[in-house]
Amino acid sequence: MNLTENQRMIRDLARAFARDKVAPIAAEIDRTAEFPEATVKEMGELGFLGLVVPEEYGGVGADMTSYALVVEELSRVCGSHGITVAAHNSLGCWPIVAFGTEEQKRRFLPPAAAGKSLLSFGLTEAGAGSDAGGTRTVAVKDGDDWVLDGTKMWITNAHYADALIITAKTDPDARGSHGITAFIVPTDTPGFTVEKKENKLGIRASDTAPLTLESVRVPAELQLGELGGGFTYFMRTLDGGRISIAAMALGLAIGAFETARLYAQQREQFGRPIGKFQAIQFMIADMATQIEAARLLTYQACALKDADQPFGQESAMAKLHASETAMFVTDRAIQILGGYGYTTEYPVERFYRDAKLCTIGEGTSEIQRMVIGRTLLRDD
Repeated sequence: MNLTENQRMIRDLARAFARDKVAPIAAEIDRTAEFPEATVKEMGELGFLGLVVPEEYGGVGADMTSYALVVEELSRVCGSHGITVAAHNSLGCWPIVAFGTEEQKRRFLPPAAAGKSLLSFGLTEAGAGSDAGGTRTVAVKDGDDWVLDGTKMWITNAHYADALIITAKTDPDARGSHGITAFIVPTDTPGFTVEKKENKLGIRASDTAPLTLESVRVPAELQLGELGGGFTYFMRTLDGGRISIAAMALGLAIGAFETARLYAQQREQFGRPIGKFQAIQFMIADMATQIEAARLLTYQACALKDADQPFGQESAMAKLHASETAMFVTDRAIQILGGYGYTTEYPVERFYRDAKLCTIGEGTSEIQRMVIGRTLLRDD
């Protein structure tokens, strides 16, 4: 893949940070499920938390390719760091960049870009997962304010966010995806509660928790975008977010592949390295081929987004293939390492657990197939 000088510089910075600062703590924070506050702060200082934020608001103003490279490099050693950066940029900052007023941008983006605050996104509910239009959280106008009531689930960075983008039904008579509006809700607003952190299979150091909103009063000036535009906004948000999940999955796959390849070169059985046996060579070949296909799909989607071309189908393809590649590659990596792969002595079991989230978050693999199929079969 041909990169510009600036893209190589950002990639190399992320790679060095991942190697020197993240890799040494990755296994421990997975074991303890501890959010890595210190390294998240450092990522803010390096600009990783302001990648999608324009320079005029204190961000890096990076292109999508540079952003994906950062997520990929972090995820090569730790999925929790990768998704923390991805959720903050794609789901927290980007909707404000794309749909916010000038006042909203000036208030929320500079501290978010500097890593002084995290932003997040509250869409999913118990009855509104793949059916994102099934939102039950409501917002009722009361004078100059909106009053929000409802619950949200699976919110990344929830305990550490200073504000969240929350979707709520503002027209109770509207059906399906209609009548949904987005709001920027500061987390210190009375009635806003972040519940207990989820105990997860993977990306355990990433902070994930449900939210409860009880008569949360939000000033009208914190409505994000147009009244009733929420569904369109979060669909566009997810289109871009899927690229970051593809990059995360790609990084996890590469991390597992490199571990397995090195092991195959060093581990001896029957008097020679196991990489000399055709069975292992075939697994390595399949892993590398799937990774390269995932890389091409992911960065094709990045290039289209950077060129301001339609990219929804391509981002769905990238997310689908990269996430399922991550599952395949991490599974094969464990197989190559045998008993060692099943223990925490090597990181491949952690990569395997982390990778599973990629087939679920920001649209399951089944939803991606629906998006792709619908696009290919629609009437032009």
